[in-house]
Amino acid sequence: KIRSPDVAMEVINLVIGLYGETIEVPCNNGAPKPKDLFMTKWKYDDGDLLTQLKDQDASVIATDKYKDRVSMAENSSLLIAAATLKDEKTFTCMVVAGADISEYPVKLLIHSGYIRFFLHFVLSSAQLGQCSTSDANPAASITWFKNKKPLVADGKGIIISSKVKVDEVTGLTTTSSILQYTAEKGDTAALFTCGALNTLSSPVSFTVTYPTERISLHVISKGPLMEGSNVTLKCKADGNPPPTSFNFHILGKLVKVENSDSYTVTDVTRESTGEYKCSIIDNAKMEDSKNITINYLDMSLSPSGKVMKSFGEGLALTLQTHASGELKVSWTKDNGKLDSRPTFDKLTYSDSGKYEVVVTMGPLVKKASFELVVEGVPVIRRVAKRRGEDGQHKVLTCEAEGSPKPTVAWSVNGTSADESPYVNGKITHKLTIVPTVNLTVVCTVSNELGQDTRTINVSTCKYSVGDTTKLVVGVIVGLLLATVVVGLAYWLYMKKSKQGSWKTGEKEDGSTEESKKLEEKIEEKLEENSQKVEV
Repeated sequence: KIRSPDVAMEVINLVIGLYGETIEVPCNNGAPKPKDLFMTKWKYDDGDLLTQLKDQDASVIATDKYKDRVSMAENSSLLIAAATLKDEKTFTCMVVAGADISEYPVKLLIHSGYIRFFLHFVLSSAQLGQCSTSDANPAASITWFKNKKPLVADGKGIIISSKVKVDEVTGLTTTSSILQYTAEKGDTAALFTCGALNTLSSPVSFTVTYPTERISLHVISKGPLMEGSNVTLKCKADGNPPPTSFNFHILGKLVKVENSDSYTVTDVTRESTGEYKCSIIDNAKMEDSKNITINYLDMSLSPSGKVMKSFGEGLALTLQTHASGELKVSWTKDNGKLDSRPTFDKLTYSDSGKYEVVVTMGPLVKKASFELVVEGVPVIRRVAKRRGEDGQHKVLTCEAEGSPKPTVAWSVNGTSADESPYVNGKITHKLTIVPTVNLTVVCTVSNELGQDTRTINVSTCKYSVGDTTKLVVGVIVGLLLATVVVGLAYWLYMKKSKQGSWKTGEKEDGSTEESKKLEEKIEEKLEENSQKVEV
């Protein structure tokens, strides 16, 4: 059973091969062979070419010009060697699989296109260029391009003429195209190409000559112009060919440069600020100039290095700057940013540290620093005592400040000595003791500059918690009763004093003075009793 679609519905695949090359014509678009394949045959209108049975080698059955030029590939494709224009025809692959016979026609076209590009330009009003192709099929259509954009002939500035010649033996064609182009000043460095069948020639440029009409001076530097950097001056001219020698005017000094358009000024300073010029050697009137500013930044800080000062003194801080632009100033202390410039009217220990100032102007950065050390004789700011939670011991506290770091010593031995970190000249030392007798304890703080001492009275802790509570309650009750008795006695005394004064006519001033003395004695007694209760 042969499956051959109606001619009107037949779809023929197209293969394009290159002239003189081996061409591969696929069978069934290169689809895999069917599993029940029996036979594959290639043929064309004038006869059969070759056939292949399953699991056998292909056999050539052609007797004409294809006898020695055809073979079958592993995937059943037809291979035709040394293709010519006469191979442009339809080849059919017939596949027999099981009870089915299928045919797959393929139309073969032969192309040839080797571009040979010849350009010849003459510096005149008409620029001539020639582009040609040889041994092409179909005949090449040549297009001219300027900077990759097609050129369209206008009969005036752009004239394009083409000619096609056919080889009588091979049938291949040779096409040539001539471009006439009137160049303008703006065509400097323009690239011209020609192309045929999606193939472009290598780009070719031609030279347009015209005199210099304008020059420009350019300043080249790595980053902003700073003191110590190098500055290159480059003089550009719009003539073609451009001049090769220039005069550079460096702050009024003439420097002649040959075979170069650049001059470098090295290690510039603030004195290098000024006007710079360049001109053509043959025409000094054709020049250009630039005003160049060299940026600079000066800074000094006082004091510097390590500064030793005493507690309570003042310190004068001076920052001087001199720059060519606007500055930004920032301060840090021990690498921590400060909100404003530090002031030292009356130094404290917390002012000690390393100070750094950073002054910036664009990319220019200057830094300076000093280390401030505030010293002073240690001073005890506070001594205190408190009863331990178990009621059997006392905790003594001695708070002091000074610099260098003071050493804390107690006049008694104890346990659980605890010293706080030394921060901003301050230190706190705690000592735990169990007094067996009433004591006067001395805290001494000292450093290489001096010392300070303070005393604190400490009473014994000889009662248990229960006994102590009873004792304290009894003492308080007794003191309250004593206070009532003293108050009553004072009232009777005052009453008697006033009566005697009234009877004798004495002034009450004396009695008032005696009353004050009695009040003071009572207050002292109450304060003494209060201290006993506390202890």
